[in-house]
Amino acid sequence: MINTLKSIIFFIIAGFFEIGGGYLIWLWIREGKGFEFAILGAILLILYGIVPTFQPATFGRTYAAYGGIFIALSVLWGWKVDNVVPDQFDIIGACIALIGVFIIMYWPRAIA
Repeated sequence: MINTLKSIIFFIIAGFFEIGGGYLIWLWIREGKGFEFAILGAILLILYGIVPTFQPATFGRTYAAYGGIFIALSVLWGWKVDNVVPDQFDIIGACIALIGVFIIMYWPRAIA
């Protein structure tokens, strides 16, 4: 249980680094913010690349599952940062993605 909780925390931290970094790059390019937005965004994106290495699973499994986390966190980011209220389809889609995360990462497997 502790390992699962640590894994989920690593996913959330990675998600905020990736989405936050991407958002800062977005603001720099699309909204003409200063170059410091690009630098901070790049740093966050580098940190995003490091955090998943702490996951116990293989690269492919970790990144496949992370895709579902990214979907859910992106919906939350849009809601809380960009003030775009998710509709029922956003919520349903995010829930389906999270179900996939839990199957990929945490479903018990037979030991081969």
